[in-house]
Amino acid sequence: MGNWIINHGLTSFILVVWMGINIFLFVWFYLFYDLGDDYYYTRHLLGSALAWARAPAAVLNFNCLLILLPVCRNLLSLLRGSFVCCGRTMRKQLDKNISFHKLVAYMIALMTAVHLIAHLLNVEWYNNSRRGVYDKLSTALSNLEDTDNTTYLNPIRKTDVDAQQTPTYLVFTTIAGLTGIIITLALILIITSSMEVIRRSYFEVFWYTHHLFVIFFIGLVFHGAGFIVRKQLTTDPPHNFTLCKDRIEEWGQIPECPLPKFGGGPAQTWWWVIGPMILYLCERLLRFIRNMQTVQYRKIVMHPSKVLEMQLVRHGFKMDVGQYIFLNCPAISQLEWHPFTMTSAPEEDFFSVHIRSAGDWTDRLIDIMQHLPEGAQGPKMGVDGPFGTASEDVFDYEVSMLVGAGIGITPFASILKSIWYKFKTSNPKLRTRKIYFYWLCRETHAFEWFADLLQVLEKEMEERGMGDFLTYKLYLTGWDQSHATHAWVHFDEETDVVTGLKQKTHYGRPVWDKEFEEVRQENPSSVVGTFLCGPAVLGKVLENKCAKFSDVDPRKTRFYFNKENF
Repeated sequence: MGNWIINHGLTSFILVVWMGINIFLFVWFYLFYDLGDDYYYTRHLLGSALAWARAPAAVLNFNCLLILLPVCRNLLSLLRGSFVCCGRTMRKQLDKNISFHKLVAYMIALMTAVHLIAHLLNVEWYNNSRRGVYDKLSTALSNLEDTDNTTYLNPIRKTDVDAQQTPTYLVFTTIAGLTGIIITLALILIITSSMEVIRRSYFEVFWYTHHLFVIFFIGLVFHGAGFIVRKQLTTDPPHNFTLCKDRIEEWGQIPECPLPKFGGGPAQTWWWVIGPMILYLCERLLRFIRNMQTVQYRKIVMHPSKVLEMQLVRHGFKMDVGQYIFLNCPAISQLEWHPFTMTSAPEEDFFSVHIRSAGDWTDRLIDIMQHLPEGAQGPKMGVDGPFGTASEDVFDYEVSMLVGAGIGITPFASILKSIWYKFKTSNPKLRTRKIYFYWLCRETHAFEWFADLLQVLEKEMEERGMGDFLTYKLYLTGWDQSHATHAWVHFDEETDVVTGLKQKTHYGRPVWDKEFEEVRQENPSSVVGTFLCGPAVLGKVLENKCAKFSDVDPRKTRFYFNKENF
């Protein structure tokens, strides 16, 4: 329980607070519209659907305020740097920005559905009241001031339209109706294109459709200006609905019952979203400015398994280990930006990325680079970043477990390079005394581009008498009998037949219980940071193992799980 509180306590607290605010807003506004005197006559026309429409609208406003903040990456990186003094538990929350972004989006989708269904019922009941289907009070309220002024209650103003077509006419001829259709369609496209299968297989569809959020927010700001839901205004003398609701024929005839007057607004949504919209505009402006800065190619290398390495230089660029950048190649697309973790170390005078073939954009980039003349500069490249990640905290732990799957090795390449430079300069600030490194790959060729770095580190540690500092295990998860036979024949050789390293390649997947138990036995009183850059399924496994093997006694071994999120 103590380990769970340390790893998930603050996250759970934030979620409870967020959900609590949502529930409070829903209940508060539901009761406000369900019990408020100003909406008595409106409730007579619409019933409980009035409160069911307005309460979700309040929750929508709150979540639309939040939805842009988790994707203001420069703001998050700034906060991450400011939170250094607040401990890693606080900083870990910022690494879950995309998860929170999705959670808020789900709430927006749910509240939109409730809001939409309630208003569909409202339109139907407005129409029936206008046609005199219900009681005399409903008819009288619907007929009030049937002119061009603004004191009416029922927004359906025309009776010369067919009764069956009136709801459609209202939806397509009013500000609230038109903007409601636009933002609902935009939201449906945004959410459906964000599904994992679409995002992984057709990233361009996800990318372009996601930018409908601009239309969504514009429509949202104007949606409330339609004043479909109206309340009773104060008149002189006042219209007392308690007395007058049963004396319809005397409205305007006696001082006690003047004609009731109604009005809408003011529109409040823009109060909620204007701040995040300005922050996001600043974010995009900063991206535009960075895109204008010149980026030069220092080196372009094609590695096996269609992995492209680009070493880039930009004036004033500063990075930390494990950070990532967004790349834009106008020759491929003017608008698309893709995230890539940097594989260079902060001590180097360039920054590099390794890009695996994983879709149309990466395939086209690799194709362009393969057809470049010898020594030529590549196409113009825009760079936005760097942005902070969980891997930045790796040197805050005495012991670190680094787990990479496939191209997920990239943040750890930066970390291991930085360690190598720190040892070369005998950096006294290096707290880390032990690193366990695990790399899972399906193909033998995938090891080749990274094996050179491991060989250098292996040699460096041995020369300094620190051979135990780095323990690494490479796992080949995709193999056949010929691989196994070849490895068995060369088993007695000093170096591995796959990687050329002294550490032999393992076939299959790690037995994580055994690995965690081994780390715990070798570090009986340490705080161990477990870092993953890989699939969510593996993340769940490692997170459970961290909880399982953490000791209740804070003086003994404890594991903290960290995962890269983009």
